[in-house]
Amino acid sequence: MKNEDIHGLLIVHTGNGKGKTTAALGLAVRAWGQGLRILILQFIKGKWKYGELKALEKFSPQIQIRALGRGFTRKNASEEDTLLHQKAAADALAEAAMEIKNGLWDMVILDEINYAVKFGLVPLPNLMRIVEEKPPAMHLVLTGRDAAEEIIDRADLVTEMKEIKHPYKTGIPAQCGIEF
Repeated sequence: MKNEDIHGLLIVHTGNGKGKTTAALGLAVRAWGQGLRILILQFIKGKWKYGELKALEKFSPQIQIRALGRGFTRKNASEEDTLLHQKAAADALAEAAMEIKNGLWDMVILDEINYAVKFGLVPLPNLMRIVEEKPPAMHLVLTGRDAAEEIIDRADLVTEMKEIKHPYKTGIPAQCGIEF
């Protein structure tokens, strides 16, 4: 492909259905197959041993994944817990801004960034600044529920995952290899 044909896309995977991160990881593997360099920064996921971390080690150094969050939070979290999550998210956003500017990556995935914005861990104007400063040839993928309208309006491609049926609702717990 000629350089003038390269148009870095802003891609958003959102919605209440399962599969947003999985879709982004599928893009990463496809991009890896084309020789692209991919960085995945996870804004919410923390110390759990997610299957994707182990699997993507095999694609290193062309695909790198970093879990930068403190795990999931809730709206009614304590002030102390909220401050810890906000600090982790601010650090992750600063790392994202630096990595996006450094020119080492063809695709950057900000996993669960929409969720981080929704819960006030990342200010929307700070994310919009990063989106606007993205290099023209870089693909930027944002995942997470409830993407802000400003993000959706700016995006080149938006996919909404819609939940039709989920095993949680019948009492089936999270399954290894499916949810983690």
